[in-house]
Amino acid sequence: MDEQKVSPVTSDSPNGFAEVEREIARACRDAGRERSSVTLVAVSKTFSGDAIEPVIQAGQKVFGENRVQEAKSKWPDLMAKHPGLALHLIGPLQSNKAKEAVALFGAIHSVDRASLCEALAKEIVKQDRHPELFVQLNTGEEPQKAGVAPADADAFIASCRDVYGLKISGLMCIPPVDEPPAAHFALTAKIAARNGLPLLSMGMSADFETAIQLGATHVRVGSAIFGKR
Repeated sequence: MDEQKVSPVTSDSPNGFAEVEREIARACRDAGRERSSVTLVAVSKTFSGDAIEPVIQAGQKVFGENRVQEAKSKWPDLMAKHPGLALHLIGPLQSNKAKEAVALFGAIHSVDRASLCEALAKEIVKQDRHPELFVQLNTGEEPQKAGVAPADADAFIASCRDVYGLKISGLMCIPPVDEPPAAHFALTAKIAARNGLPLLSMGMSADFETAIQLGATHVRVGSAIFGKR
């Protein structure tokens, strides 16, 4: 079993991490899924290396950051100290940060526009590094949020593949905070299925159990593990 898929809960696990692991396992059982089918991305943005260390020691392998610069300031040392960690970029990515993002992250969850596709394609070839790529959907079509509108998703995914030669592995969404998330998760799963995309990055601290019920393969959980920012 892939060690990045399952995080062991031990007697000395941090309380938030242990509880999140129990809730993920319970949601998987309720959905008739294996626990190994869901990757927990522990969102460590704004937290220091000292705060992250206990969660690493408890067995968590996959972490998420929102900003390239913040990740560069703390993760190279942590990854050197703890081989086998995986780092995911879950926040917006500026095209001029594509070089650094490809070098540092094992997955990028925020592919959402042509200029970024072009920059990523160039760096993937130049560095011969191949992070997993997720197209970010704006399922609520909120003007303040990044992401591709659902109506444009099929054409954008095709463009990623056919124009830029990118291998897209999945979709990511962040539902509007004032709407029930289930419909947004279901729409994301439907778009992924018709485009042959196996991975679904959806669900955060407040709604990851619903996301698992609707097919999430990656849940992004921060405050429930690390506490309030």
